[in-house]
Amino acid sequence: MSKTNAVRILESRGIAYTLHEYEVDESDLSGETVARKVGAESDEVFKTLVTIGDKTGVTVFVIPVTAELNLKKAAAASGNKRIEMAKLKDVLELTGYMRGGCSPVGMKKHYPVYLDELSGLFSFIYISAGVRGMQMRLKPEDLISVTDAITADLL
Repeated sequence: MSKTNAVRILESRGIAYTLHEYEVDESDLSGETVARKVGAESDEVFKTLVTIGDKTGVTVFVIPVTAELNLKKAAAASGNKRIEMAKLKDVLELTGYMRGGCSPVGMKKHYPVYLDELSGLFSFIYISAGVRGMQMRLKPEDLISVTDAITADLL
């Protein structure tokens, strides 16, 4: 396993994590499939969504892979009137990460990060390690610490 920027950041901050590799199927990048491949419950696996707010610009939301982001709640939580998903073609340029491998840790710039409050139900959650085929398992409070995330009801 090669170290990603996200992994290097966790290590530099002394944050405990485990890495979980899985085989990528380009035709099925769904979170439920990722959960099955890493041996996790779907509710424990969180996806990273990149959005554009009318006031804040790029804003990042981390929610369970089984859920959909409620754009109204996301806008309210982040101080925006409107928020929309970033175009897939722009995600790599904005974050340094590609679809299916986007981590809230170690993006090109420090964007505001919001973590769904359901993360608090788990001792550990899984997030992308910054590449397709690799997930990081860490404590939600450690993710909050390393990204300065704010927890909110986003679903």
